[in-house]
Amino acid sequence: MPVWDDLVGQEKVSEQLAAAARDADALVTAAAADAPAPEASKMTHAWLFTGPPGSGRSTAARAFAAALQCVSPDRALGGVPGCGFCDGCHTSLVGTHADVEIVRTDLLSIGVKETRDLVRRAQMSPAGGRWQVIVLEDADRLTEGAGNVLLKAVEEPAPRTVWLLCAPSVEDVLPTIRSRCRLLTLRTPPVDAVADILVRRDGIEPDVAAAVARATQGHIGRARRLATDARARERRAAVLKLPLRVGDVGGCLKAAQELIDTASEDAKQLAEEVDVKETEELKAALGATQGGRMPRGTAGVMKELEDRQKRRRTRTQRDSLDLALTDLTGLYRDVLALQLGSRLALANTEVADTLERLARAGTPESTLRRIDAIAACREALDRNVAPLLAVEAMTMALRAG
Repeated sequence: MPVWDDLVGQEKVSEQLAAAARDADALVTAAAADAPAPEASKMTHAWLFTGPPGSGRSTAARAFAAALQCVSPDRALGGVPGCGFCDGCHTSLVGTHADVEIVRTDLLSIGVKETRDLVRRAQMSPAGGRWQVIVLEDADRLTEGAGNVLLKAVEEPAPRTVWLLCAPSVEDVLPTIRSRCRLLTLRTPPVDAVADILVRRDGIEPDVAAAVARATQGHIGRARRLATDARARERRAAVLKLPLRVGDVGGCLKAAQELIDTASEDAKQLAEEVDVKETEELKAALGATQGGRMPRGTAGVMKELEDRQKRRRTRTQRDSLDLALTDLTGLYRDVLALQLGSRLALANTEVADTLERLARAGTPESTLRRIDAIAACREALDRNVAPLLAVEAMTMALRAG
């Protein structure tokens, strides 16, 4: 299956990337034959993929990386690179290609040290592939210092190096960096397209796929998780009941605490799955004895791992909270649609009674104020306001709205 098939609802972007991959192949072929480079090439050394959460930014970047490394014989006969089955495509997609570095972070930010390591990697010639490709999935998490380090590499790239940066919007990337990248903007995929790929690729039952695609409004990753994770469905169901529990101050404070506790439990659960394995692997690499005794001089390394795991748990908790707030926003969006008599398709049809009840109890103006309160909570969390304080302020505003 061609690498472009996973770009759901992104036909225009797929066409642009396929054209660039074809020109990139021509550039490498011309260089190998010591021939002049083709004119008017659509290939460039730095790309910025933007789009809302769930649009498939990193999927597009990975597909492009695979197409750049494609070694299918059909490519040499004029076919579009990105067959999906050759060694270059396969290893790029699964993350084992020697010349494709895929960088993501499970922390709150990407610092200067990590970025300098990337820049050093980018200066190297391809080890065996056609291009040296750096996919930075969380370019919006670069600190200001890290962004300045990256700028130099993007300004003066090595001849066969390609940077693929991903961020929610162009405003999330330093102006000096984005001005040196070719911008590709992805859209939220249509609900029907998301449901279709869940059925075809993941084997989800059609009715379940349609329900989760509608509930997540086209967010592919969240739709897949809802369809396959019962705990995710339970957490979402609890969030959708929150507006009915903020009738008084006590209810507001209790609902806020439970939302924080749920996010913390989610972070703890994910941490337990990863932290133990990481710790045991590091201990083995450092030469721990059978009884768990560590060699002298390794305490600093273990402490560094513990600090990293703690930061990751903080990031996971924030992400879990943000997901809950997104679901809550979607609920009030449906309420507003009912109040305005809109023909907009509702996302949360499984709680139709709750939607009707909230619509009758308020006005469009009060619903908009509640949506603004949720947005203010998300902004407060981005500014590192204490999560419980931010959520309590939100639940009180939901009551007063």
